[in-house]
Amino acid sequence: MATEQTGQSEPSATVTLDAERQQKAKEYARIQRRLMLVDLAVGGLYLAVWLISGWYLSLRDWIGTVTQAPALALLLYGILFAAPYLALDQLLSFYSSYILPHRYGQSNQRLGSWIGDQIKGLLLSGLLGLGLLEIIYWLLRSAPEWWWLYSAGVILFFTVILSSLGPVLIAPLFYRFTPLEDDELTQRLIALARRAGTNVRGVYRFDMSRRTKSANAALVGLGATRRIVLGDTLLENFTADEIETVLAHELGHHVHRDIVLGIVINTALTLISFWAAHRALLWSVERLHLTGLADPASLPILILVTGVLGLIAMPLGNAYSRWRERLADRYALEATGKPEAFASAMTRLANQNLADADPERWAVLLLYSHPPIRERVAFARSYAEAHNN
Repeated sequence: MATEQTGQSEPSATVTLDAERQQKAKEYARIQRRLMLVDLAVGGLYLAVWLISGWYLSLRDWIGTVTQAPALALLLYGILFAAPYLALDQLLSFYSSYILPHRYGQSNQRLGSWIGDQIKGLLLSGLLGLGLLEIIYWLLRSAPEWWWLYSAGVILFFTVILSSLGPVLIAPLFYRFTPLEDDELTQRLIALARRAGTNVRGVYRFDMSRRTKSANAALVGLGATRRIVLGDTLLENFTADEIETVLAHELGHHVHRDIVLGIVINTALTLISFWAAHRALLWSVERLHLTGLADPASLPILILVTGVLGLIAMPLGNAYSRWRERLADRYALEATGKPEAFASAMTRLANQNLADADPERWAVLLLYSHPPIRERVAFARSYAEAHNN
């Protein structure tokens, strides 16, 4: 017998967009876009100051008086170069991820918990980032003509490992996962996964409500670590049919092999970025007084080139993502046969997550990885009409 029940929400057909929350959602989205521009400007200005002032060379020369060991010199350079920017970025992050969500009623997180998450995130990203940096610069020293190709392979390896182990090693650092106690819903979701051709290692509830009022669900992991995870904010406010359609959308990505395709595309973009960085570094060796491609002072140039190319590629990546999201939406409707539940789930997500259901077209084209919620609801309802006739 089930010992846990999903939220007893209003019937799906009566769920409508909350006009007052949509007004707030548009304000929230506008502020977030401005903060993104500020973040980009700060990052660009930071790199420009280092390169124009010559600090990138001064830091290298000073570290040369401390150590001649290439790996240690790079480690010191990476830490000292990144530290001032991270301090600036934390100020922006404090406003964007703590002050702003609290102001708009989307966060439940206490300040101590937020600080703890930031520390864990910085330590984790720092260890992984510095480790990757050491490998890339070792390749720059060992294979200067082909480092960009080998480095893309290293990124691919780490991506696969993190996709597989992230749910069992990294996610528990931030959330507490417990097996879902609603046996009926568990069996429904496992059966849905089996129909999609995947075996999952269980259905888990995680404590999103400790941090946010937003709701979410996901199919995470690869192979033996694949599992279904449902936020408690989703379980408490959505009907079982709505939860089923949300998960069916995630399973659509599995059916369409979007994780594998995403890894392949990201690897290709990484390869292009590293090749462009290789050309930029070759150009920079004499003109910017580098001692070679593996000079630690080349780090700002490497970051600048890959960052600019990533920014240029973002609209194309988002367009591709929106296409795959639409395919996953169609799969969810076909797999469950519950278009009204899907439409109401999307509407609840807009209301609960304070998501702008109908953003400006330019914002969608440039910044959105998912179709606007109003568009997804309209698609579900047109699907229902077409299949009821």
